[in-house]
Amino acid sequence: MTRKEKILLSILAIIKFVHIMDFMIMMPLGPQLMKAFNISPAQFGAIVSSYGFSAGIFGFVGAFFIDKFDRKVALVYLFAGFTIGTLSCAFAPTHHWLIAARIFTGAFGGILGALVLSIVADQFPAERRSSAMGVIMGAFSAASVLGVPFGLYMASIYNWQAPFMLLGGISIAIFIAILFVVPSLRAHLDEVNRRSPVEFLVNIYNKRSQQLALLLMVLLMFGQFSIVPYIAPYMVSNVGFTELQLTYIYLLGGAVTLITSPLIGRWADNVGNVKMFTIMGLLALIPIALITNLPQVPIYVALIPTTMFFIFIGGRMIPALTIITSTAMPQNRGGFMTIVTSLQNVASAAAAFLAGLIIVKNDLGQLEQYAYVGGVAITASIACIVLIRYIAPAPLQPTPTETPIQTAPPADIRA
Repeated sequence: MTRKEKILLSILAIIKFVHIMDFMIMMPLGPQLMKAFNISPAQFGAIVSSYGFSAGIFGFVGAFFIDKFDRKVALVYLFAGFTIGTLSCAFAPTHHWLIAARIFTGAFGGILGALVLSIVADQFPAERRSSAMGVIMGAFSAASVLGVPFGLYMASIYNWQAPFMLLGGISIAIFIAILFVVPSLRAHLDEVNRRSPVEFLVNIYNKRSQQLALLLMVLLMFGQFSIVPYIAPYMVSNVGFTELQLTYIYLLGGAVTLITSPLIGRWADNVGNVKMFTIMGLLALIPIALITNLPQVPIYVALIPTTMFFIFIGGRMIPALTIITSTAMPQNRGGFMTIVTSLQNVASAAAAFLAGLIIVKNDLGQLEQYAYVGGVAITASIACIVLIRYIAPAPLQPTPTETPIQTAPPADIRA
């Protein structure tokens, strides 16, 4: 890996860290938010899903235009909007205002996530792409190890707004780094697809592998985000965690996956993405079943399935994302990955919202019917293992020597 590639990958990983933390911090704050705003699990599900639905809608529109711009220019504008949205969450006086702030953040965050994946796919060839994806997915682990526990600690000591204020301040510093460190990324413009939006959709309609890739992402989200938003409330109300002890879930799970994510990426490059996804997908069924049926147990016992959940759910996403990105050519990849991410956000929002309708709170304040949600997640996860075998990559992908990291003159950057 060249020095430029390392610098670019590091910046993208940091961006992904902030992006993931912004999304993740909302879920462990569930007990505090439900108490502060006096809302039900369904209303909390609406707060979580509002980001996803917004990211899905705006991401779908952005898919038609994202490949027509320098990747850096798009990154600058999207991250600026994302930063403003994150800061606005810290000043929401009611849960309705918080929903509005999450909608605004999602409008930029959804496209931002797709853009990061597109840049990785553009700049790293297929034989090294899973390793690069492993680094990006490591940002999830870093957010879990560093960001979420510290954010929860701040929320426990101060209030639920504190993590968003911290995250907004960090985002401002990252935005400045993007301006001065990230080079112009225009290689994809040499073969930019200038078709109309209708033709873009027709192209996806005519490519079976891309259709299957979209379906795979939907099923992955139902096998994951029907569970995730309610882990923290369930652990507090049913298992016996305190709000501060929730940090142990993310600290331990993130610390382990910080090691396993790069390893899984390298293993996927060696043994094949389909085989690695199958292994991780089958292993992921175990913690899903355990977490959604967990009775009141000692904290150290509960941390075993939650840590397994982090490892295997994150582990299956690495080969899955590599396979999904490989179904599109570079000149269309930004738009296609934005469609993928849009669908990912809508599916995750729908999964969280559906789970909120299934789960009910009893008179003792405990959550019931979480096991039914686990059944939905297991069914969707098994379907993914079958489906991924039918997804074929696009024709030969260009190597970095064919699509180098380019630094355009200032006039081109401004254009």
